[in-house]
Amino acid sequence: MNDSRDIAPETATSRLELMWGQAGLDRLRRSLVVVLGVGGVGSNCVEALVRGGVGRLVIVDGDEVAPSNINRQAIAFVDTVGKRKVEAMRDLIARINPEAEVSPIDVFLKAENVPALMDGIISKQGMPAYVVDAIDTVSAKLAVASWAAERGVPLISSMGGAMKLDPSKLRVCDVFETANDPLARVMRKECRKRGIDRLTVLSSFEEPMRRPGGAARAGRQAGAPKAPLGTASYLPPIMGQMIAGHVIRSIIDGAQAKGRGRARGTEAGGAPAGGQPATSHPDEAAAAPALRLRTHEPASMPAGNRKA
Repeated sequence: MNDSRDIAPETATSRLELMWGQAGLDRLRRSLVVVLGVGGVGSNCVEALVRGGVGRLVIVDGDEVAPSNINRQAIAFVDTVGKRKVEAMRDLIARINPEAEVSPIDVFLKAENVPALMDGIISKQGMPAYVVDAIDTVSAKLAVASWAAERGVPLISSMGGAMKLDPSKLRVCDVFETANDPLARVMRKECRKRGIDRLTVLSSFEEPMRRPGGAARAGRQAGAPKAPLGTASYLPPIMGQMIAGHVIRSIIDGAQAKGRGRARGTEAGGAPAGGQPATSHPDEAAAAPALRLRTHEPASMPAGNRKA
């Protein structure tokens, strides 16, 4: 008969340690992740990052919780409506891991304030292990992508989840490989203009559903406010969880790749002598920036992978 006194007491990270080991947990605890936007995707991503062992977070959002957020946002409850989103997110983080270091920034991200804000984060917190773009303003997303490319900071950007239903159609890929995603279509076009020839995104390949009565709404008058798009209760949370998984695996796999590289003999930067950075899965972000700013002719890509 087993003596229960020989069993180590459970902790919040017991199950994580079985996968990553103590060294992996320590790396996650020290890693800084910046999450831009804590709405449907961002708030669920932050929750998964904290539950997954990430110990340092900067969260940026300039909005407050609204009643319509309750169907999908991790921070949205009847009693948090009207509360600043970064405050609600900080409170949720504290309930999961009171020792986590959290820096809430209550600012609405615009293209013009992205460089100063992101450089300010680096000056105060150090270089992030990863940046998550979960904002929905195209100009700000592009500014974040340009900034990350210039600084060499790993970035994953969330594409559109509105009017989508099937989580099995979600995929982490390059923005130039996306299809059936209206937001990604705009991002592809604008990335080309800015010389960004690689950007890791989470995108749905599902065709957006048609809104009931959409044909009648198609004739709305010019200048009238754009009607909001529907969002399923489960899709943005799944997107946030998938992004968190990508970030956590990249942090862990990056450390493992460096360890393997040292064992084999490496050049500076963790790349095997005469080769490319080592990775343990196809996601390039584990050992290299997730995007690149083109300063010369872009790297070749099969024509069939690029969408107009």
